[in-house]
Amino acid sequence: MHNQSIIIRQLGIQPYESVWREMQTFTNKRNEQTPDEIWLVQHPAVYTQGSAGKAEHLLYQTKIPMVQSDRGGQITYHGLGQQIMYVLIDIKRLKKVKNDISVRSLVIALEQSVINTLKKYGIPSYAKPDAPGVYVNSQKICSLGLRIRKGCSFHGLALNVQMDLSPFQNINPCGYVGLQMCQLADFIDKTEANCEKIAPQLVESFIAELGIY
Repeated sequence: MHNQSIIIRQLGIQPYESVWREMQTFTNKRNEQTPDEIWLVQHPAVYTQGSAGKAEHLLYQTKIPMVQSDRGGQITYHGLGQQIMYVLIDIKRLKKVKNDISVRSLVIALEQSVINTLKKYGIPSYAKPDAPGVYVNSQKICSLGLRIRKGCSFHGLALNVQMDLSPFQNINPCGYVGLQMCQLADFIDKTEANCEKIAPQLVESFIAELGIY
């Protein structure tokens, strides 16, 4: 077992860019003794473009701001009612106590945390090896993007819970033409589809999937 506990931070509603800069600062300053952290947050409406993102995936110009990010992946949308879980994990350190920890296993743990959470609501979902994220009936319910720096991860996943999905129509979500998005509220009672209920389940499942805390 890893001898440090993981710190969980509930940030509420915060602008994307300020939280992103805080993740960069945290990662740049951390050392081998710095505990890993999970940040739970919702962002006001914003498009974010991955480091290798292509401009043509923004189909229509809107009033929603665009932020060029350093995460992996293409363009996506964040808005209120979407639960975001950022994972700031020292992969290099964890590898010393669990040899099979890798960036790929971290991606799988993130995806599986969503799959397990949705299963509790009776929603079957799945991941795709060639298209990171989680899908329900060929529609994407959760996007995923990471950045690794100094052997440490930041960024994470964005699970659509109960939000306005229409801004996704202005982009090719995650760079996939015609990809349809869905959300938890499409499949369960809307009173049950809220970020406050979902967030702790995601965290619990993610930590269990890593198997190191």
